[in-house]
Amino acid sequence: MAKHEEEVLVDEMEGSDSSELRVYELGFHIDPELPTEEVKKVYNAMRGVIEENGTLVAEGEPEKIQLSYTISRQETTGRRDFNTAYFCWIAYETDAPRHAKVIKSASENKRLVRFIDLLTSKDAARHSVEMRELLPKVTEQPSDSEAVINEELDTALENAAV
Repeated sequence: MAKHEEEVLVDEMEGSDSSELRVYELGFHIDPELPTEEVKKVYNAMRGVIEENGTLVAEGEPEKIQLSYTISRQETTGRRDFNTAYFCWIAYETDAPRHAKVIKSASENKRLVRFIDLLTSKDAARHSVEMRELLPKVTEQPSDSEAVINEELDTALENAAV
């Protein structure tokens, strides 16, 4: 664990009652070169750590995505650049000491390219699930009636006198 992460965890534990339950969201990128079965194992391992140390609130299973920018990481074999990764997230409720265990496990997992752990709420986590379910429906192809209207509009524009 990096020194900065340890300082944040210490500050968090000192700032409140360590037995107070809070909701966190762990978002992480998994190595894109892993086979699909291994990606599922890595995800389930992190999910297992979270379930051992807290209560699962919501989750988004691994999905391969194009990264907005290249992430470079120094490994024992040399530098590796990542332009894609499997992204997933898990929202969970736990106390500060068990939260520290989850963060430690994520930071020690070499198959994670990068991770972030945020303080959130149950409502925000559930809203993320709803939005993830709605997104494919919104981006679907236009219906037949929309296609006809678009075709008529194109024809009208071509025939319009300028």
